[in-house]
This record gives sequence, structure tokens and C-alpha cells, in this order.
Amino acid sequence: METVYINGVLQLKFDMYQAAALGAIMYFFGVWVRSKVPVLLRLSIPAPAIGGLPLAFAAAFLQARGIIQFAFDNTLQQVFMLCFFCTVGMNASYKLVLKGGLMVLAFWGVSAFVSMAQNLIGIPIATSFGLSPLMGIIGGSVPMIGGLGTAGAFGALFEDEYGVRGALSAGIACATFGMVAGSLLGGPIGEWIIKRNKVKTPNEMKKLSLVDTGAEQGAVLEEVGEIAKKKTPVDEPENEDEEDKVSGPHLMKNLSWVLVAVGVGSAVSFYLKKAGITLPPYLGAMFVAIIIRNIGDRTGAWIIDSKSVGMIGDITLALFITMAINSLALWQLINLALPLFIMMALQIIFIGIMAYVVFCLFGKNYDSAVMASGLCGFGLGATPNALVCMQAITAKHGHSERAFFVVPIVGAFLVDISNASVITIMSGFFR
Repeated sequence: METVYINGVLQLKFDMYQAAALGAIMYFFGVWVRSKVPVLLRLSIPAPAIGGLPLAFAAAFLQARGIIQFAFDNTLQQVFMLCFFCTVGMNASYKLVLKGGLMVLAFWGVSAFVSMAQNLIGIPIATSFGLSPLMGIIGGSVPMIGGLGTAGAFGALFEDEYGVRGALSAGIACATFGMVAGSLLGGPIGEWIIKRNKVKTPNEMKKLSLVDTGAEQGAVLEEVGEIAKKKTPVDEPENEDEEDKVSGPHLMKNLSWVLVAVGVGSAVSFYLKKAGITLPPYLGAMFVAIIIRNIGDRTGAWIIDSKSVGMIGDITLALFITMAINSLALWQLINLALPLFIMMALQIIFIGIMAYVVFCLFGKNYDSAVMASGLCGFGLGATPNALVCMQAITAKHGHSERAFFVVPIVGAFLVDISNASVITIMSGFFR
């Protein structure tokens, strides 16, 4: 670690290896804190945010007092970012989309509309405060439907390429707020929709069916209790060693495909930029990854294992986001507090309205009510938040197989593809 004095203030410089090591340390600090504070787990607040934000606040305080400054080499952070978004592309199988049918495509279309509308909400507010329209996008779909990963990627792009001061810090702050809001909003809205529209739930239907056949009341309650406990995708696996089934060579093969996509994608991004087309650095790699996955699926020449790719994605996202949060310049948020607050308030209202629209569009039934609660989760946060919201509903009213199939597919990769496209087009217009 290099130490220098700049204008009489001590500056600590972390090279790329030390920055990565600090990222790993703060990530596991976040894991430990979350294990001790159950509400953080229930709200699906990610460990990188829990671990990285205390360091970012401490760094901001020390710098504001003129005591110590911190400087981080983000080289490996960029590598982890590219690898993560490649894993998103690697999971974008056309077979999975076709299996979901028209409902997956329709829900994807709704999410694309939400992306565009979130930016159209943020842009006028930013300009009314004399800020760049791009700051409205940073308070729009970048952190909301995009989550921490997209906020970290586009925040850095807007700062480095477009000169939007404070974009990364604002994006991370909004994404963290959105995760809390999304987790808290989805359950109550889904419950309100069910009660207001007198939606028949699986538990209610099962109870009526058992009563009609003359079953004893005790047996009815026992059966309903078993349905309410039905496992959902966010439950912990019964066998904690399940991930160990992925062997080292198997993981290496899939990691190699990810690295190939990173390498080829970086070349694509380089030549596009040379031609005057500036895109987020991960877009080229992500689309190369999509091509690799679907050529393999179509021809059978190679197999991309979603489980292995998912593990790689989890690791690289954790390190990328923790490193990004560690290096946040939070003092830049002071002048952005009011416009960002207004943006977040309007985004919550908008997502609440869109949740009811989803309920109406997708059949006004129990499945659509659960999907509406899921939209609140990933419309303000990320897919894990959507699953938490849906689980809150299904744990009480019964499982929804359709909702737990459609929402994770769209949230896992389709929404990232459409949202990145929307952000790139709109930011190119307003830059």
C-alpha cells in the first residue's frame, strides 16, 4: 500500500490486488453482519452493500475532515464486472424463453416499458434542478430495475465518459434504497390486490374442496398448513453441499467460455468505440456470451452449464459490487439529496401502479397477483427481492408455479438485456 501526502493530507493508495483483497474482506464482513441481523436477510439486502457502505461512509468522513484520503485501482473491479455480465448473457437460452411462451415475452415487454418510463420520470426532475439529464437516468432504470450491478457499470461510465459527477455514488445509493423499498412494498401490494379483488387463492380453494368432501376441520387446517409451507425458489436447499456437485474441471470449462466472451467482447467494444459508438464496456461481452450460449444450444457442439455459470456470476458480482461500494465518493451526494429523494418517491408510486397493471394484464387471478408483487421486487431492486416478495405471498396463500417460472426468467437475464438497451439509447440521446 503506497502512502503519499497531497496538500498536507495523507493519501492511502490501494493497487488492484489490495483493492480486490479489501473487497473480499468487506464482502465477508457483510455476510457476517447479515447473519447477525435477520431483518437484513428478510429484506434481501446484499452482503456487498452491508459490508462496503460502512467503509465508504468512514472514508467520506475522514476525507471531509481532511485526515485521510483513499485511492483505489479499479482494474480488477472492471474485470469482475465484465465476467458477471457475461454470465448473464450465458444464461440467456432461447430454449428457456420459448418454454415460458407468450407470458414470458409479455412480462418482458412490461419490464422494458418500466425501464423506459422510469427514465422519463427521472430526467425532468434532474433538469428542473439544473442537473444533467443523465442524472435522471441514474435515478431511473439504472439503479431501479437494473439493481446494483447496472448502477455500478453505468455509474462509472457516466462519470468517466460523460463527465457526470457523482453518478456512481448516486446510482449505488439509489439501488440500495430500491432494494429496501422493493422488498417492503411487494408483499403488502400483493396482499392488497388479493383482498381488494377477492382473488381465490390455492389455500382457500383447497380448504373449500376439503370441506365440501366432509373432511374434519383439523384435517383441513393441517392440509392448508402443508400447502403454505411449500418450498419456493428462495428457500435454502436441504443439502448445503449441493453446489459441491460441480467439479473443478467442469467449472473451469464454463469459466473458460466466460473469459472467451470477455476477450472477444472487449474487442467488439473497442472497434465500436473507434467507430464513434460508445457503449458500456460490458454490452459487447454480454452479447458475445449470448451468441456463444445459443450456438451451443442450437448445434449441440458444446454445453453451457447454468449452475456453473451462476456460481461464477455470484462470485464476480459480489467482488465487483463490494469494490465499487468501497470506493464510493459519498460526499458528492450532498447536493443531490433532494432531487434523488423526489425521484425515489415517484419511482415507488409508479411501480405500485404498474403492479396493479400487471395484475389486470395477466388475468386478474392469483398467479397475476403474485407476479405483481414480484414486479415490485425487481422493479425497484433485483430478482432476489422479487422472489422475497412472492414468497411472502405464497407462504400465506399457497404456491404459484407460473409466477415462480415467469418472473425469475425475466429477472435473471431478459430484463438486463432490455434495460441496458434502453439506457444506452436514452443516454446517447441526452448526453
